[in-house]
Parts: sequence; structure tokens; C-alpha cells
Amino acid sequence: MKLKGRNKVSPEFSMSSMTDIVFLLLVFFMLTSNAPNALDLLLPKAKGKSTNTQNVSVTINKDLKYFVNNEQISKEYIEIELKKALEGQEKPTIILRAEENVAIKEAVNVMDIANRNSYKVILAVRPK
Repeated sequence: MKLKGRNKVSPEFSMSSMTDIVFLLLVFFMLTSNAPNALDLLLPKAKGKSTNTQNVSVTINKDLKYFVNNEQISKEYIEIELKKALEGQEKPTIILRAEENVAIKEAVNVMDIANRNSYKVILAVRPK
């Protein structure tokens, strides 16, 4: 007479629950991590309408570091980089993002470069 045990353990392992947990952790870390191309700026407040036309972005942070399209660049090479980036554009436009406490002469320097090369400049601000 053969007696079979009722509590037989199955040797199979289901990976579906483990996969769900790993996927949720991946999504969580992707959403909470800082984006490497984002610059944390406190823009000045103003009333106005924003536009979505953007060819090149020039950013000046409070430490007077200059960025052209989120790539740090020396102040002396801004004009050269802008000419390269806006070459062949029909209506070359620069979005100027100067942090709130940056001296106006730094922003005027970029505006002067744009004026010499007939580029349109749009100053980025926070809504009031």
C-alpha cells in the first residue's frame, strides 16, 4: 500500500511578483532622480505670455556660469557657440534665462551679442 503525502512542495518559482517589484523600484528612482540636463534657476517674476519657439537657450546662474543649451561654456565663447547653434536658422531666436539675482550687465552682454548678429532675444521669467 502506497501512501502519498499531501504537503508536496512544488520546485517551481514564480518570478512575476519579483519582476513587479523591480519595475516599481525602477519607476520610483527614475521619477525621483534629478535630471542631469536641468538647471535649477529662480527666474524673475513678470506678467506676460510665454512662447514655445526656441532655437537656443542661454542660461546665466547666480554663480555667473554661462550655459548654452544646458552645456557650460566660458563667457568669451558665447558668441561663437551661438553662431554655430543658430547657423542656417530662418528666424534665429535666443531664450535668455538669467537668474533673479544676476546683475543686469550680464544679461545685456548676451543681448548685445544677439543685436550684433540680428538674433531675436526672449527673456524667460516666472509668472506672477
